[in-house]
Amino acid sequence: MIETERLHLRRLALDDAGFVLGLLNQPSWLRFIGDKNVHTLDDARRYLEQGPMASYQRNGFGLYLTALKTKATPLGICGLIKRDSLQDVDIGFAFLPEFCGQGYAFEAAAAVLHYGRHTLGLRRIVAITSPDNQHSIRLLQKLGLKFE
Repeated sequence: MIETERLHLRRLALDDAGFVLGLLNQPSWLRFIGDKNVHTLDDARRYLEQGPMASYQRNGFGLYLTALKTKATPLGICGLIKRDSLQDVDIGFAFLPEFCGQGYAFEAAAAVLHYGRHTLGLRRIVAITSPDNQHSIRLLQKLGLKFE
C-alpha cells in the first residue's frame, strides 16, 4: 500500500493477530496508549475487526502494519485514525522496542502523512500524545507538527 526506502505498510488482516497481541501488550503501549483489553488471540482478532479493519471500510484508511521490506519483519503499526471525539484525522504509531531509535517510526509516519495529504486529500492531520511521552513528542515535532 505504502512503500518507503526500507519499509512496506499494508492493511492489517486477521492473520496479524499474533503480532497485534504482542504489540498491544508492550509496556510502552500500555503506558502511553492504554490497555485495550487484548489479552488473547481472539481479543486481537476482535480488535482488528472492530478497529483497523472497520476503519478501512468506514473511512478508507486506518492503522497499517509496518514491516521491513527486505525480510517482511513486522516492526509496528502506523496510520491514520478518525476518532468520534476529534474533528480531524490523527496519525498514530507504535513500534516494538527493538525497532525504536532506528528511524523507522519517522520514515513510516512521514510516508503516512504524505499519503494522507496527497492521496487522500486530508487538509489537516493532528496527533495526540501524553505530555510525558517525549519520544513521540520529538517525532511529531520532527514531522513538522506543532503543539496546540
